[in-house]
Amino acid sequence: MATTTHQKYYVPHDSAWPIVGALALLLIGYGAATWISQLDQPEARSGPWVFGAGFALLVVTLFGWFGKVIDESQRGLYSAQLERSFRQCMSWFIFSEVMFFLAFFGALFYARVVAVPWLDGAGDNAMTAAILWPNFEAAWPLLQTPGGTATQAMPWTGIPLLNTLILLASSVTLQVAHVAIEQGKRLRLKLFLSITVLLGVVFLFLQGYEYMHAYRDLGLRLDSGVYGNTFYLLTGFHGLHVTIGALILLVMLLRVVIKDHFTAQRHFGFQAAAWYWHFVDVVWLNLFVFVYVL
Repeated sequence: MATTTHQKYYVPHDSAWPIVGALALLLIGYGAATWISQLDQPEARSGPWVFGAGFALLVVTLFGWFGKVIDESQRGLYSAQLERSFRQCMSWFIFSEVMFFLAFFGALFYARVVAVPWLDGAGDNAMTAAILWPNFEAAWPLLQTPGGTATQAMPWTGIPLLNTLILLASSVTLQVAHVAIEQGKRLRLKLFLSITVLLGVVFLFLQGYEYMHAYRDLGLRLDSGVYGNTFYLLTGFHGLHVTIGALILLVMLLRVVIKDHFTAQRHFGFQAAAWYWHFVDVVWLNLFVFVYVL
């Protein structure tokens, strides 16, 4: 009778990091809500401090928690079964991020395909449209609000096109670094991973400059109607994800350069970071097409 052998599944010891992380998120949420909703009240003064304390505690949590996981991995405590669970967790995390951005793209498509034509009288709605917004003409982007606030559209040429090329190049350099780690070419890995991080930083710098240009020269702000709202929500949240991705890749680079971590056979931490970065690049391509070009 054949016997079945089971791999050891590492169960970590009790940890306080989940509780500390939950406290950090609570402080961030409360601080942000107080800061934004009570700007004209004395209670709002505590908002930035509570938010800052929560963010600092979150950074400490990330360093402590991930540091513990890295240490356990380097000590060889993780089995192949646990490695598969890590891959599944990262896959579901990226799926949740896909759904997050789909919600914002859905809002954009609803505004463009449903709401804007409806205000112009589509679907036998002429009388209601005339009452809600007289003389409205369906066009996108909407460059004027019902209150008379006017803005200009952000062109797809210039910085948006340059940032698209930068992110595409960063995906190429990251793929070269990924191949290098699988082939054991450490020098090439360090070089192209460094270039990828640098390209991410340049992207964020250019996006910040683009925002300054939008506010100062185009009059494109958050109060510029649905166009301004969707523009800043989509590009702003993407910029946040680029920031997170660049920080993750920077941590991977420091692990390679300082600690000499990862081998050709065991490098899922690097691979997970690469998955996330490629996802961010795909989101930007959709942003470039549907927010800037069309």
